[in-house]
Amino acid sequence: MECFYNDKVYDFAGVARSYGGICYFFAGVARSYGGICYFFAGMARSYGGICYFFAGMARSYGGEMNTRNLNPGHSALRKGRVSMPGQIYLVTTATLDRQPFFANFTAAQAAAQTFEDKAVLADAKLLAWVLMPDYFHGLVQLGEITDLCNIMNRLKSASARRVNRVLRRKGALWANAFHDHALRQEEDVLGTARYIVGNPIRAGMVRRVGDYPFWDAVWLPR
Repeated sequence: MECFYNDKVYDFAGVARSYGGICYFFAGVARSYGGICYFFAGMARSYGGICYFFAGMARSYGGEMNTRNLNPGHSALRKGRVSMPGQIYLVTTATLDRQPFFANFTAAQAAAQTFEDKAVLADAKLLAWVLMPDYFHGLVQLGEITDLCNIMNRLKSASARRVNRVLRRKGALWANAFHDHALRQEEDVLGTARYIVGNPIRAGMVRRVGDYPFWDAVWLPR
């Protein structure tokens, strides 16, 4: 789903669209139809002049190619990010190179245990979440002390340690960046939570939410 709001594009999965000659996309394959292509995972191609690409393989067909070792796309995502106490954020983070680590049931189980760990969440709350084979989608409500970047770093670090032990691997598990959208007052929190946990259905993995094991929401009876 992609949302264009206050001159920013929030894209969490699916197909990228070009707005005014600029293509903003954060998962899958991005193409620019009007000049500039901004892309942060997978393979990017520019057909109109400039190709900006920060992970994997980049090719420019019309002029200039820019690559960055330190991933300025991730810096651009951080720029302007403000953490507000009590604010609810829709967050998405993908695995490294979109590798389906969590297609492994035991690995997904290890990560899921992290998302339920109150010590990892500090003073934040994870209102709803789903773990897909290659990405995490969540609804995070901040507390008064810990900011959003800190919470996401804690979740990603702790889950990476647990999953790497299960998979007997070392190194990064998650992509460096994450994408966030602060829910506005008029946005439906429960509706957003339903969208999150409905990911496995839309992906064709199950027919009912209850058939998928790796999700949770605080509104469920305990």
